[in-house]
Amino acid sequence: MSAVEILKSLENVKEIRAKTIQLEKLKCRLKQECEGMEHEDQKLRDFVKEMELLQQEKMAHVEELRQIHADINALETTLKQTEYDRSKVLYSAQQVYNDYSKVKEQVDGLRQKINLDPLPNIEDEIQRLGNTYFENKKKEWNSEASSDTTSAPMQPLAPAASSTTQNLSNIQEKNDPRQPFRQHPPPMKACLSCHQQIHRNAPICPLCKAKSRSRNPKKPKKKQDD
Repeated sequence: MSAVEILKSLENVKEIRAKTIQLEKLKCRLKQECEGMEHEDQKLRDFVKEMELLQQEKMAHVEELRQIHADINALETTLKQTEYDRSKVLYSAQQVYNDYSKVKEQVDGLRQKINLDPLPNIEDEIQRLGNTYFENKKKEWNSEASSDTTSAPMQPLAPAASSTTQNLSNIQEKNDPRQPFRQHPPPMKACLSCHQQIHRNAPICPLCKAKSRSRNPKKPKKKQDD
């Protein structure tokens, strides 16, 4: 083998060694990049899972609030029905008391004709009864109803039992001697985030705390040139 061939062989060996070192560096870098990619991918999966858990927690709170509002609406309907039943019983008791007083007056008149003592008054047996008992009860309940209507009502989450409440109000207007206070429901809209009913002018949803945006924002008026 000549010297030239030996030099070429040495140069080839040198180039092979340099390329091998470069290849090993690229291989190490490739391993690092793959490990970094897997690490970032795992982080992304963890973040996505955490986001899903937060969304589930958020919807769970929304569902709890919706259930609370539904229970409040149901309880309000029950309270109104109970108030109606109470007023109905009071009205019936007053009618019976009036009828009893009339019949007792007739019986006492007949007993007086044959020199008999009048019957004892019903107030002696039922001490709470009296001439002003029923009127005082009406005034007391009316004052309670007035104080309830002046307090701020909680905004309903969704329209529940509206037909039942309306029918109950109609029955109260026909049969209840007390005329209940009629209050119109506030204007509502659906939240774009949790899709629950909120007040139309609410800047932030009280349930999911998302900013409320109008579907049809008002366009600014163009200034007319003088």
